[in-house]
Amino acid sequence: MIIGLTGSIASGKSTVSSLLRKKGYPIVDADEIARRVVEPGTSVIKEIGKTFGQEVIQEDGSLNRERLGQLVFGNEKDREKLNAIIHPAIRTEMLRQKDEHISNGANTIIMDIPLLFESKLQSFVDKILVVTVTPEIQKERLIARNNLTEKEADNRIKSQLSLEIKEAGADAVIDNNGTVEESEKQLEAILKKWCAGHSVSSEL
Repeated sequence: MIIGLTGSIASGKSTVSSLLRKKGYPIVDADEIARRVVEPGTSVIKEIGKTFGQEVIQEDGSLNRERLGQLVFGNEKDREKLNAIIHPAIRTEMLRQKDEHISNGANTIIMDIPLLFESKLQSFVDKILVVTVTPEIQKERLIARNNLTEKEADNRIKSQLSLEIKEAGADAVIDNNGTVEESEKQLEAILKKWCAGHSVSSEL
């Protein structure tokens, strides 16, 4: 079984992902893969340099995220160009890792995809698990975590689909308004209901 784990910024998805990892489930982490595909020397970073100019590449060959962000922020056309370079590479690596876990005997795999709905990746998974909180707690946690103003927090939250929409598309929802222990109890009940057994190997 392939479980898609998602949520929104400051909803607590990473906490649930950590709980799953500790329980021995293999995790395919989309954020980690997104960082990996733009490492120095990769075909993706070369293509980014070709498309946006060498100014977006640091002297050590790494990506100048700040400069690239300045170029694509607010420019829909350039943002689409960047996504067209990065997204296929991320998806290919996600599927490669999933297949490798399966070949290693895993019977349940967690695909941790923050933008699962936004990127329309529902077809990648068998079940969708959404981690949710109230809008008030989401904003409160985001401001505290990232030291943001209320307006900055609102803008970041609005850049993603609402948790309400994600909940409607989920097979199960974890209410993360309480303690980690409370969220873990909900997680265990969902895994039991889905018969999501521990996997043979949690390492690639």
